[in-house]
Amino acid sequence: MRNMNNIIHSMASSPDALLPILRSPRQGELLAWLFLDPDEGEYSTSDLARRLGVSQPTISREADRLAASGLITERRYGRLRLLRANMDTPIARPLTDLLAVSYGPLPVLAGRLAPIHGIEHAFIYGSWAARHQGEPGPVPRDVDVLVVGDADIGELYDAAQDAERILRREVNVRQVSPEAWAHERAAFLETVRSRPLTEIPLQRETAR
Repeated sequence: MRNMNNIIHSMASSPDALLPILRSPRQGELLAWLFLDPDEGEYSTSDLARRLGVSQPTISREADRLAASGLITERRYGRLRLLRANMDTPIARPLTDLLAVSYGPLPVLAGRLAPIHGIEHAFIYGSWAARHQGEPGPVPRDVDVLVVGDADIGELYDAAQDAERILRREVNVRQVSPEAWAHERAAFLETVRSRPLTEIPLQRETAR
């Protein structure tokens, strides 16, 4: 497990509430985007920086460590640096399993919700969002998703069921109209707004 040791010891010292064996939430997020949907292909460092909400140099430094450990591969396309998970490494499968139950909700749900017409915004709320933002607590048993828009509810449920298969936990989806999200003061929406929210990035940069 030399590669896994390299990952653990190269990280920053900020606590990780989603996967406690890691010391860097950013490293977990980056690994999740690359490993949980490898068939999607490559991600540019600029795309990943936007999705993770960090600078491109931060992503590049993390990518340097992962590439040196053999966990990812990279190539240049013009000025773009394109990253891909190395699924041939011996620790790819156990690492993927760990990422699915920790950092998986964002990349997995983004991939399944992005093609659905009528979604203006999508958020994860509840315990997973709280852990994602660093609040201590037990590993979340489910993932709560709020969709703002007028998407077909059947498509949303199908996407949730597909995500459940990968994440190995229940995914609960609720939809509200843009008007309700902006103006309504119902108890449920007030509670959601007052607690940690993590927006699901639904737009992807085309780097090919």
